Amino acid sequence: MHHQPVLKNRRTLLERAEKFISDIYFTDCNLRGRLFGDTHPLESISVFLSEKRIPYSDAVQQSFQACKVGDAFGPTWWTCWFKVVLKIPEAWRGKEVHLRWESDGEGMVWRDQQPVQGLTKEGEKTSYVLTECLKDSVPRGITLYVELACNGLFGAGQGCMIAAPDPNGKFTLQKAELVVFNRDVRELLTDFEMLVDIVKMLGEGEQRGFQALFTANEMVNLCDPADPSSFAAARSLAHKFFAQKNGESQHVVHAMGHCHIDSEYKTTDINEMLSSKAYVYVQAQQFQWVKSWYPSLFSEIKQFVQKGQFIPVGGTWVEMDGNLPSGESMVRQFLHGQNFFKVEFGHYCKEFWLPDTFGYSAQLPQIMKGCGISRFLTQKLSWNLVNTFPHSTFFWEGIDGSLVLTHFPPGNSYGMNGKVEDLINTVKNNKDKGRANHSAVLFGFGDGGGGPTQLMLDRLQRVQDTDCLPKVQMSSPDVLFSQLESDSSLLCTWVGELFLELHNGTYTTQAKIKLGNRQCEALLHDIEVSSCLALCKRDGFKYPACKLQELWRLLLLNQFHDVIPGSCIEMVVEDALQYYDEIRTAGSRLLFAACESLGSAPGKVAGSNIAVLNTLPWERTEVISLPAEDTQTRLGTSHRQNIKLFKLPYFRKQVSHNIEPSKKVQNLIRLFIILTARNCYASRETISEGYLGNQFALFDDVPLYWDAWDVMDYHLQTRKPAVEVIEPAKVVRSGGLQGSISFSLRISGKSTIKQEILLDACCPYIKFNTQVDWEESHKFLKVEFPVQVRSPNATYEIQFGHLQRPTHRNTSWDWARFEVWGHKWADLSEHGFGVALLNDSKYGYSIHENIMTLSLLRAPKAPDANADMGSHNFTYALMPHTGLFQDASIIQYAYNLNFPLHVFHGVIAEPWSAFSVNCPAVILETIKQAESRENALLIRLYESHGSSVTTTLSTSLPIQEAWHCDLLERPDSSIPMSKTSSGISLTFKPFQIRSLLLIIQ
Repeated sequence: MHHQPVLKNRRTLLERAEKFISDIYFTDCNLRGRLFGDTHPLESISVFLSEKRIPYSDAVQQSFQACKVGDAFGPTWWTCWFKVVLKIPEAWRGKEVHLRWESDGEGMVWRDQQPVQGLTKEGEKTSYVLTECLKDSVPRGITLYVELACNGLFGAGQGCMIAAPDPNGKFTLQKAELVVFNRDVRELLTDFEMLVDIVKMLGEGEQRGFQALFTANEMVNLCDPADPSSFAAARSLAHKFFAQKNGESQHVVHAMGHCHIDSEYKTTDINEMLSSKAYVYVQAQQFQWVKSWYPSLFSEIKQFVQKGQFIPVGGTWVEMDGNLPSGESMVRQFLHGQNFFKVEFGHYCKEFWLPDTFGYSAQLPQIMKGCGISRFLTQKLSWNLVNTFPHSTFFWEGIDGSLVLTHFPPGNSYGMNGKVEDLINTVKNNKDKGRANHSAVLFGFGDGGGGPTQLMLDRLQRVQDTDCLPKVQMSSPDVLFSQLESDSSLLCTWVGELFLELHNGTYTTQAKIKLGNRQCEALLHDIEVSSCLALCKRDGFKYPACKLQELWRLLLLNQFHDVIPGSCIEMVVEDALQYYDEIRTAGSRLLFAACESLGSAPGKVAGSNIAVLNTLPWERTEVISLPAEDTQTRLGTSHRQNIKLFKLPYFRKQVSHNIEPSKKVQNLIRLFIILTARNCYASRETISEGYLGNQFALFDDVPLYWDAWDVMDYHLQTRKPAVEVIEPAKVVRSGGLQGSISFSLRISGKSTIKQEILLDACCPYIKFNTQVDWEESHKFLKVEFPVQVRSPNATYEIQFGHLQRPTHRNTSWDWARFEVWGHKWADLSEHGFGVALLNDSKYGYSIHENIMTLSLLRAPKAPDANADMGSHNFTYALMPHTGLFQDASIIQYAYNLNFPLHVFHGVIAEPWSAFSVNCPAVILETIKQAESRENALLIRLYESHGSSVTTTLSTSLPIQEAWHCDLLERPDSSIPMSKTSSGISLTFKPFQIRSLLLIIQ
């Protein structure tokens, strides 16, 4: 067939092809309009609404009411169950028949009492295949159930994705019908889509782009949408184009179906995701939910895992936040996750898969390696607001020197669609050209779940080896990383934290969640320590392993990367706070039970018997509050991990303080802290001359978009000191063992601060007990301490160690760290003198030049319109010191603030110390029962100063054997165990974590 020559007008030819497959223009005569054929109404649709999710077996027993297309259902978060009765017309014999279903909510089809497929318009899943070919064996009459959640794929934000949900939202059933699906049209549409995308992406400068353009134009000439017999000739042209192969040097893309889920696992389509060897990645917690809610589906998943078609990766219980959980919490994330994968699927994960979190601690490489993982994948640093991260494939080195091979998919997404754009961007954005010729493409709907679709698979199949595009192979994490490992000699190394230059507000948002996390981490630690002591000390005591696992998993769930950061909706906040309350309630009972077992006469006894439990591995002398019936305040001295009666200490350091009202407002306190010591650094004033310490400041806090997530650098220009006095400073206690003053300030017309400043005998820091009634909108509250210290770097505690960050803003990398995260303490020191800022529940810091700032509260309005509103109680402390912060025991005092002594009334106990470590650089972090042996204790220690040391772990417990082990508690016989008469000798490199298994007699 002869055609007239085509004019060389790129625009007209391109738009012609686009309109031929458009779902908006000319659908009466173009190819897209023929995707679906005849339609047929359903026999009936009826509905039942439930405020909460209920099992299928309960749902089908309910009373269903007739409904129709166009009806709206709700309110938000409710669940609708639809009973769908259908009958396929006999005239459709030989056709592919679908149930077409479109609604605003997230649906799931149930057939024969099993969940079979998700239905989400946003996830391109709007039809369920009833039969690929209607034959005699296919039943014509079918009854299905559709479970529909009254929320969209990304929640129910009012007006935009991250807005607070509309609680009264309605969700419309827009389409529900039987339809003939024309598979040949779908295949031809995919050919056209890929060709058109090649034209667009390659632009006018590439010959290959014009080849794609003229191929598509000729296909339009050959194709008559009303005549399916014309499709073969058009498809032949497309096949000829796609079959023109690449050269040997072309970049290789490892395509992996991926499902990143930010919410409960609700929608599933095993057949679609796995039939073409797609791979889906989820977390242990979500597998556990599937196992609990859909046991038959979980069994099917396990079969696909065995076949290698479904590959669980990640290694952690949830996709955790990478900054805020403690070191031990991070270990437990891997311990619970890896053990689950091992038990359920027969193997541990070899890759840590954390695509979406808000930064990555510099201690993660060592924790990964200790859990059997040497490979890491993420992509979040592509979100950096200021600087572009310089690598795509590299080695990441932690603070102890541990190395893990790390890959950032250059396409900068974990939810690609298998389009040409994804492939070209993967090659274009690869920052290690010449060093790494393999990259990952993760395709599938994410965040709200959904995973890969058949259309995505079809797109990638077209261009597996097509000239001008990278080679595409359906792959797996192991294949990708094995290839990267085999060609890693030229890769660069990044040392230290992977700091995300965005979402800095998550260090502060939802303060009660962060308080709950810190308190519950400490409580679970104390339960484990006391239970281990009781296990060794008292016959018949049963270690509460099952209950502790339950409580730990609640805590780990709350460390998900949108919960502990505070970037979650109000309903999730309520759930999280309830989980913390459950941990506190059950945990308090477990702690008391263990301590009762340790006492020689448990329970109420005559007299005033007071016992003190210290769960930390050093002696402590502190002012403590006694039960209500004993009105005295006493000094308690408690030895390492023991219960002991009181003993007055010997005072070796004097601390004096003066309190002087501000010249502006009487209640704003200026603190002069003087250390009396016998060296040249004595009588050092801490607060800078002419400045005020403990200065509260309020900032405007309006980010560019991500409200709960972000605080922008320009907020620093809006500082307003809190200066209005409500109650002037007054002395609350004076003399004796404790002195304190109190005052209150007005932050605004809606918010106030009440504070008591305490100075305890034998305590080297000043403590600030703070209550804030907070009713603000887009404001940020901080407290500042301008100190007389000059240093280019400040030190911040992280998991199992610390790191330094600049106090200047020389470069864009420095400037981007205007708001950073840390844990229990931060320190600013010059030679011979420094100041530490301690806290019991805060994570956001800013130390610029000599001003130490602790972030206290934010007030975002999305996605939780009531975030942080209400009353807050927290404590921070200021500790000036001479010498190095390590020698001043800053680390130990921060532990003391966060792990208070436990006081028990009516328990008689003999002084007893279970463990001791003779080097202050080594912290005994964890004592717990081993996972696999009831007669074994797991002991975890780490070097905290950044030094190489040797220490001796001494114990009064009857130890039969001792082994080194990894963080999964697998014995490591390759490390010799050195025992001496005084205990176990251990060597540590800087920030090294060591775990021991002690077999008790």
